[in-house]
Amino acid sequence: MAGSSVSVDLSQAMTVTPVSAADWLVVAPSILTLLGGSLCLMTRKNTDAQPKVGLIFLLLLVLANIGLLARVLDQGVITMVMGNWLPPFGIAFTVDAMGATLSLIASIVALCAGIYGSATVGKTGRRYGFYPFLLLLMTGVSGAFLTGDIFNLYVWFEVLLISSYGLLVLGNDRIQLDGSVKYGILNLIGTNLFLIATGLLYGVFGTLNMADIAGKVAELNGGASGTLATIAALYLLAFAMKAAAFPVNFWLPASYHTPNVVVSAVFAGLLTKVGVYALIRVFVLLLPGARAYMAELISVIAIATMITGAMGALAQSEVRRLLGYLVIAGIGSMLAGVAVGSTLAISGAIFYAVHSIIVMTALYMAAGLMGLLGGSYQLRELGGLYAASPAFAALFLVLGFAVSGLPPFSGFWPKIMLVDAAFGDGRVWLASAILLSGFLTTLAMGRVWIYAFWRGGPEGTADGTATARVVASASAGSPALWLPLGVLTALVVFFGLQPEWMLQLASRGASGVIEPLGYLRSVFGGM
Repeated sequence: MAGSSVSVDLSQAMTVTPVSAADWLVVAPSILTLLGGSLCLMTRKNTDAQPKVGLIFLLLLVLANIGLLARVLDQGVITMVMGNWLPPFGIAFTVDAMGATLSLIASIVALCAGIYGSATVGKTGRRYGFYPFLLLLMTGVSGAFLTGDIFNLYVWFEVLLISSYGLLVLGNDRIQLDGSVKYGILNLIGTNLFLIATGLLYGVFGTLNMADIAGKVAELNGGASGTLATIAALYLLAFAMKAAAFPVNFWLPASYHTPNVVVSAVFAGLLTKVGVYALIRVFVLLLPGARAYMAELISVIAIATMITGAMGALAQSEVRRLLGYLVIAGIGSMLAGVAVGSTLAISGAIFYAVHSIIVMTALYMAAGLMGLLGGSYQLRELGGLYAASPAFAALFLVLGFAVSGLPPFSGFWPKIMLVDAAFGDGRVWLASAILLSGFLTTLAMGRVWIYAFWRGGPEGTADGTATARVVASASAGSPALWLPLGVLTALVVFFGLQPEWMLQLASRGASGVIEPLGYLRSVFGGM
């Protein structure tokens, strides 16, 4: 009847109560980085202002993530849905302990990279977008860690990949273009596989909300059907490419040594870890039955990734290439946690991801200092760095111990957790591979320290003679280089000597994805 009105209960489909101001912390990381990237882009011709604007927003990002993690630890899993539409209709940001922890560590690393870049990225690099690309990269990284929608995980992957392409070619050298082609092709293939798998998943469940998918999979007793196993296999291949797992890891050592060393540091610290995070989120939260079905395959991939990464590092004579292989070896250790799938194993994988983000970023920054002090990245051309800077030699030794998993530094605890979990699950070969990988990594890092720091000069010179060359680069003494490196090394020491806080965070994060009742309640209320 014309003019009549029908009463509609919007509370069944939409949130009608005001959103708490504190809940805006859920989207603050993405909003801050988008705003900061836009301002940097608008002021790109003012190369002196670029670092200031970029660092202000990176600092705000760290503060926002601290507040977000504190709220998650206090309130539990937090969900915010776009447009007030209730799940599964609205696009959800759902933040648990694992996502909030990784987002905070990633923001700290990005701030350190921004400070380091202020000394290593020249005016040309600033003009062509180092700080806008860095901030937009963090938009994608933060979004990936905080989203509760599987399709939007794909979208945030695209955001960070587009930004990473810009950072990779910054400088326009021939070797950078060569590395970017290899990087781009493999990631393009992985992205398409990700999208295909997500389309198939939507076809099966009719939803893209992670909590909704997890609930429906639970109704299927874990989802071990052939259809879901096929979808899981596509996700495994896609995320293995992005995480640089065997046998689709050859793009990483072929590309990570090509850009400015601060770009390599950000890539080594963050990009592959987003791939590992996606594996944990999809295989443990969404498709636990498929994970159990494919556990043996994931174990084989983990072992091959660890051993090939560590042996590749031993074979390298260029420091940045060597570090690229160590990134790969660390990915294998995290995959070992996914293969076992217990609370202890996933806790170890999360702790190891935090450790790897910090230590690999710091090692690439240290490699940049080695290049400035020694005038080369080739081990045969380096030497005498201990005499040039004993403090730097000690710092590099700490990082070498940490990446090898030796006490008393951050890499020791997650490796112990992963080995314990593997033995507890009866996977002796997996535990042995973790220990062997650590031993080979120790040899590789010891070789770097002996060649670059301990001996008196480059190859062909007598130790302690005047012919031992050390290039005293003026920029090598910049506080902008030493401050971020010192902060990251201090975190490595802190998490090694005082691991309780990170152990608790990792355990809470693992429990949240293995037993996702709190995750589902956050999204769907008391249902």
